[in-house]
Amino acid sequence: MITLRPIQKTDNPALAIIVRNTLAEFGANHPGTVYFEDSTDHLFELFNKELSAYFVAEADGVIVGGGGIFPTDGLPSDTCELVKMYLLPHVRGIGLGRSIIEKCLATARHYGFARIYLETMPELHKALLVYEKFGFNYLSSPMGNSGHFGCDLHMIRDL
Repeated sequence: MITLRPIQKTDNPALAIIVRNTLAEFGANHPGTVYFEDSTDHLFELFNKELSAYFVAEADGVIVGGGGIFPTDGLPSDTCELVKMYLLPHVRGIGLGRSIIEKCLATARHYGFARIYLETMPELHKALLVYEKFGFNYLSSPMGNSGHFGCDLHMIRDL
């Protein structure tokens, strides 16, 4: 049984490990990514901001991943970013990523956003397929000021 719930401060260590291990697993642990950001160790504090949300996935009381939305600096006021979507290997391919994205899209709509943007890398090829299925379209250049120069793929979709 997998449940989704809002992030709690005690989730920080487990989520930081999941984020960094996933990036390393796919060879995407390079400069300009969240792998090296201090905020990865403090996701609860990062998402304790208006118009942001982070959802933690738990299986039998164990954190197995998560994802959220964030009003990234420099984005148009009607656009948020889908961020920090990471899952442990044993829960990939069972629809959990889809559930998290659907929850994020619904939350973004509830907050009044009209579009949702994301930044990613070619190394995360399986995630790209999921984003494409959700109707995200590729952009030729980044939006906003995320500081993630290591992410060279940018996508957006209307809500």
